[in-house]
Amino acid sequence: MKSSEAVQPAPVPPTRNLGRLRTAAKKCRACPLWQNATCTVFGEGAADAKVILVGEQPGDQEDRAGHPFIGPAGKLLDRALIAAKVDRTAAYVTNAVKHFKWTPAGKRRLHAKPNVREMAACRPWLSAEIESIKPELIVCLGATAARQVMGREIKVTQARGEFLDTAWGVRALITVHPSSLLRAPAEADRERDLELFVSDLRKIR
Repeated sequence: MKSSEAVQPAPVPPTRNLGRLRTAAKKCRACPLWQNATCTVFGEGAADAKVILVGEQPGDQEDRAGHPFIGPAGKLLDRALIAAKVDRTAAYVTNAVKHFKWTPAGKRRLHAKPNVREMAACRPWLSAEIESIKPELIVCLGATAARQVMGREIKVTQARGEFLDTAWGVRALITVHPSSLLRAPAEADRERDLELFVSDLRKIR
């Protein structure tokens, strides 16, 4: 199927049972990203979580394993959550887009940012997750997650650390994606950025 062809709407079932939603998401063809992805990477975590952490999309390792935030960015997120005294096992972790978008570079698969169409196709899944869990807070990790949650473009540099109201009646906390810390050119910069990230995550408590 070419990206220009018509696609099906996201097959979100009327249930808000996370297990049934996860099963249904495996068959999603609402955008072309499924064609090059290994699998659908749905959210994971406590069904009664008070906090949902939303990233951009699965990475290479997440796509191969089928679990969110297990690669380098996920390990850094774990480190930051521990420092902020936030229990990841009590939270729910997901992404704005459920399939890995990538471009080939030799034997490597390089991350490519989801476009507006792909995000819109996947938003019903995130909405269903939020409606199922009914959290007290949504943490937006990066600009793509913030846009998906807020329904509009958000400048993370301006809104970072702020609490914003969402369409679900739940507040959202805006911060950076942990992958941005990995791109810092020097170790001193990475440690400084990590301290700022941890400071943001402390607001979860």
